[in-house]
Amino acid sequence: MTRPTRNTLLTGLLILLWAAALLAAYWWYEARYLRSFSDQTALFYGEQLRLPDTLAGPGSIRLVHFWDPTCPCNIGNQQHVAELIERFGPQGVTFYALQNPGTNGQLPSTLNALHVLTELPGSEKLPASPAVAIWDRTGQLAYFGPYSEGATCTSSNSFIEPILDALIEGRPVSAGNTLAVGCFCDWQNH
Repeated sequence: MTRPTRNTLLTGLLILLWAAALLAAYWWYEARYLRSFSDQTALFYGEQLRLPDTLAGPGSIRLVHFWDPTCPCNIGNQQHVAELIERFGPQGVTFYALQNPGTNGQLPSTLNALHVLTELPGSEKLPASPAVAIWDRTGQLAYFGPYSEGATCTSSNSFIEPILDALIEGRPVSAGNTLAVGCFCDWQNH
């Protein structure tokens, strides 16, 4: 039986330290960024929502993005919102954003096309964010609710693309009240 050399012991110790560091990094990442998905439902009741007087009435299709910088669900949603702006902005859809009152934060530069709203009548009763409201060209609320159902939101599971496509084609949409399960945070809970 041969005795391990000093280099072999040192190599083994380094591999053990490297594995321990990887495991610690994984545990830190999991504790910091991974959240369990809650399957609670949210009822989005849009009857109370109104566009501000300066935006009300006939005009472009208007999409309002409700967001909260403290909500981890909004981070996963931002890429999808940027894709919506890129696809539907040239087709005449105007994009707005309303931040949860009492929170501090800034949208990423990829969402610079969003016009910032400081208030939206009826938004104080919003059940959760991220959420979206869409008004058609006549100024009627066409959709109010989440971007999608489930833990994440992408163009593959989104409710928004088909709604915007229908409105652009002139087909009516009436989905002002929705019930969904998704990644949500409380609105105005600060």
